[in-house]
Amino acid sequence: MMSQHVTYRRIYEAPIPSDGTRVLVDRVWPRGIRKEAAHLDEWMRDIAPSTELRKWYGHQPERFAEFRRRYLAELRDTRHREAVAQLREIAREHPVTLLTATRDVDHSQAAVLANWIAGEANSPDRRVDT
Repeated sequence: MMSQHVTYRRIYEAPIPSDGTRVLVDRVWPRGIRKEAAHLDEWMRDIAPSTELRKWYGHQPERFAEFRRRYLAELRDTRHREAVAQLREIAREHPVTLLTATRDVDHSQAAVLANWIAGEANSPDRRVDT
């Protein structure tokens, strides 16, 4: 059975006990964060959107629906298969917080992933507000 606790938030926010397993889902390392200060359990670069998709999206909210559609298609391809399986396994065993450096976290790959993984467990996506 999958964990019912899949959340997402910015990596710049301080860790909290309810985070569970902290997974960075950005392809590039966030600016201004030292690795030891990030308190990560995993950095899953391979689950992040392709560079091409990320550049096309440009974090423009009006493109989010299409970004989401294209990103979910990417997650189903062979290049992402191993990373997706690894994230599903983590979510089965532990509460998970997906982390991103994106300012508009509700329009990010972390939000798409949280919704997708939580949806597999018949649970709505949830965001942690601090």
